[in-house]
Amino acid sequence: MTKAPRFKRRVDRRLFFWSASQRNATRGHECAATPALESKATFGNISAVKTGRVIETRDASQTRLPYVSKSKYLWGLQCPKLLWHTYNAKDLIPEPDAAQQAIFDQGHEVGALAKKLFPDGIEVGEGITDLDETIQHTTPALKLRKPLFEAAFAASGGYCRVDILKPVLTNAWDIIEVKSTTSLKDVHLDDLGFQAWVLTETGLKVRACFLCHINPGFARCGGIDPRKFFIMEDVGKQVSSLSRNTEDQLGDMFKTIQLPAHPDVQIGPHCDAPYTCPLHARCWSFLPETNVTALYRGGQKGFNLLASGVTALADIPDEFKLTDNQQIQRRAARTGQPHVDPPAIHAFLNQIEYPASFLDFETFGTAIPFYDDLHPFQQVPFQFSLHVVASPNQAPEHYKFLAEGRNDPRPDFMRRLREVLPTEGSIVAFNASFELGRLKDCCEALPEFVPWLKTIEQRVVDLLLPFRGFRYYHPQQQGSASLKAVLPALTGKGYDHLAIQEGDTAGREFLRVTFGDVSEAERRRIRRDLEAYCGQDTEGMIWIISVLRQLV
Repeated sequence: MTKAPRFKRRVDRRLFFWSASQRNATRGHECAATPALESKATFGNISAVKTGRVIETRDASQTRLPYVSKSKYLWGLQCPKLLWHTYNAKDLIPEPDAAQQAIFDQGHEVGALAKKLFPDGIEVGEGITDLDETIQHTTPALKLRKPLFEAAFAASGGYCRVDILKPVLTNAWDIIEVKSTTSLKDVHLDDLGFQAWVLTETGLKVRACFLCHINPGFARCGGIDPRKFFIMEDVGKQVSSLSRNTEDQLGDMFKTIQLPAHPDVQIGPHCDAPYTCPLHARCWSFLPETNVTALYRGGQKGFNLLASGVTALADIPDEFKLTDNQQIQRRAARTGQPHVDPPAIHAFLNQIEYPASFLDFETFGTAIPFYDDLHPFQQVPFQFSLHVVASPNQAPEHYKFLAEGRNDPRPDFMRRLREVLPTEGSIVAFNASFELGRLKDCCEALPEFVPWLKTIEQRVVDLLLPFRGFRYYHPQQQGSASLKAVLPALTGKGYDHLAIQEGDTAGREFLRVTFGDVSEAERRRIRRDLEAYCGQDTEGMIWIISVLRQLV
């Protein structure tokens, strides 16, 4: 392994964007054209001609340097080891999983909606993936002086396609980056900084940079008006300062790409920031199953231990400062035995009044709301499972709901739940704030259910609390108090035998078979899988209560 080069932050004063006042002052006035003249750029010891299209090396012993796209540039900022693998060991980078692909698909939907802000816009090189060919399509499109979608540019080894390029004044352009998030993030500025640098290097005059993100306050009412759905945030000032460093950053990235072996980069918080690295599992595979990164709310503490040579949770020195809960984790890891606080568990169990109703919801949330009175990403309950236990040790009765059809599921969901939920006794949920939150959301759209909700709120008991409070902790929980961690650790029963094993998958599969083009047989199969998964959650809570009673 090779030591990673340090990405420098030298400032290049040549790049700037106009301020809002400058832009206003120049509206309606002529600006001098800036032709895309050839200029030279150097990467390491390689001199190249910068034409705005391709990089031709002057050293015959060297092959043409690869393009670094904006996505690869962001990977390079996150981790040079990841960047190296992208160009030298791409086969070791896994393909996006279903969850990641769903995020990408949703981003494409948001991007398509943003284009409606510019009805006279032109799609550049639609369906074309070859980099040089997309650039060739961009050149004539620029002359049309229309908003351009996915215009492509390359300079000094950097390549990008701009979500929206808007013509302004006589010969200037605004860069608009569309994101399916509800706020500005630092990674968005790095993204725009790279694009602004590439475009400026080609000779294009960039007037301003905008982030077009989702308006979190938007509520659907009929059709989606993109002017209300999006917020256009001027980030030119922030982008300008970042963009000045791009040339140095890119130069260091090319040095990394050409290393004979990947850089030696230790794992750390960067593995999950700004996004979880696709090499995460590979780079973290050296850790023992019960390791120091599983410390509850450990933050940097686990990485400090790794730096000192401690990997196993059980090996944390006695003199190392830990919280009370972290000390419980260490002790459990050393003994292999669970920590149990009988008085606290007994007090918790005494809160549960019978008949006890064990309740769990499944939901989906989309960037673009499907139904009226929904906000972006607001969770929509489409399924519940309810197990009712009349008295301790009595067999439960099971009630369930799974929405049919494509209409808003909330009215039927609420009516069915009100119909089957007992009017007395405790309502037990795991992380009950989620279920209560969804009920309150539904009542905002369906105010006729507000009086009913008020009668049940005080009856809710959260089964998460004794585990989050470490009243019970098993080393197999690996620092997690989630139902998926607690159930198998405490009862030996889990989700491995189920086709659907977690909530995000449940939401995606419901949307797929409800709104997608699938066979009736496939739809029925997935609906059975959904019912089995949600039912496991509520029945699992009964099993947990049973074991807790045995402990006290």
